[in-house]
Amino acid sequence: MAGIESINAITLRTADMAASVPFYEALGFELSYGGPDAPFSTLRSGHCFVNLIRVSTPAEAETGWGRVIFHVDDVDAIYQRALEAGLAPQAEPQDAPWGERMFPISDPSGHDLSIAKRIRAYELDHPAV
Repeated sequence: MAGIESINAITLRTADMAASVPFYEALGFELSYGGPDAPFSTLRSGHCFVNLIRVSTPAEAETGWGRVIFHVDDVDAIYQRALEAGLAPQAEPQDAPWGERMFPISDPSGHDLSIAKRIRAYELDHPAV
């Protein structure tokens, strides 16, 4: 039976990517995608990732907490299980450009989640999205 393996990453909103990226680098995270001028960045420490998504205003960053990414052994099986349970994923599973197969879903309280599985290593020379 397909199941959750780990919390892989958390995505946080920021209105100031140029300040946020160096903050996480100072804590020991290494930039693996994006950067201070990008709309989306990923920083890594071991098997832990912090994703940063740029929003337009500080108020937008303060009103929403972000997203948790759960790694699973079979994204499509978890998606099917969600449908059979009457849940409403926001999209079908897809292969993302950063090397994961994933689908988004919200819990009953509105917390954003991604169900994902690494399908390939992401090449660091890709431009920021």
